[in-house]
Amino acid sequence: MNKKPNARYSIPALVILVIVLICASCSTSKYKNMQIVTPNLTAKSDGVYHGEADFTGTPIKVSLDVTLRNHSIVSIDIVRHVSSSIGKKGEAIIKRIIEHQSLDVDVVSGATYSSNAIRKAVETALE
Repeated sequence: MNKKPNARYSIPALVILVIVLICASCSTSKYKNMQIVTPNLTAKSDGVYHGEADFTGTPIKVSLDVTLRNHSIVSIDIVRHVSSSIGKKGEAIIKRIIEHQSLDVDVVSGATYSSNAIRKAVETALE
């Protein structure tokens, strides 16, 4: 005997699923086009500055150290980067930040959220 799905239960379940997916999409879209500003490096002394970014609603978390020398970023060392394997590609943005001495650089294609998390963690470190 084949049982047919009970529409009385499947429609509300489908509605709940759609609502959950919409909410998840809304909470993560703010990280795609977020505002990140390069701090004034001339106001900073030489040293190592720690920054973090935790993108709530996503698995992405970044902890890093930024080394300044003569008001320039000389290195950015990832302490911890939690993301998907694709998100790890976002670490390539570090080279761009150092080369341009700016957080106003293009994100890594396919790793937008991780790229932005790294940029945000650098911003936080240098605020």
